[in-house]
Amino acid sequence: MTTLEQLKYTKSHEWLLENADGTVTVGLTDYAQKELGDLVFVNLPSEGDEVTAGESFGDVESVKAVSDVFSPVSGTVAEVNEELLDAPQLINEQPYEAWLIKVENIGDTEELLTAAEYEAFIQGE
Repeated sequence: MTTLEQLKYTKSHEWLLENADGTVTVGLTDYAQKELGDLVFVNLPSEGDEVTAGESFGDVESVKAVSDVFSPVSGTVAEVNEELLDAPQLINEQPYEAWLIKVENIGDTEELLTAAEYEAFIQGE
């Protein structure tokens, strides 16, 4: 399992990258995609939709199950990775490049973990 030092993580297995322009990029962790198995469908919000920290903003479907994806922040969806709608397997292939959404006008944030804290958390699961 891979984690990247420059990212923050949630206990619900999303990663977050703080961008220089004040937005954040959100995706699923390497651990999450391995646990889910081969992803076959992604359901994402639309640009302009509001997301709330700790609440579901979409879901991913694998050959095993459908799982909600939770927002680590509150804000407005600035961009959606449309490429994933036709190629959800990109999350399995490159989880830290296959981002889901970018969020602007950030308000609340979930409890965010460093890479080391996240690794310790998943060791306990």
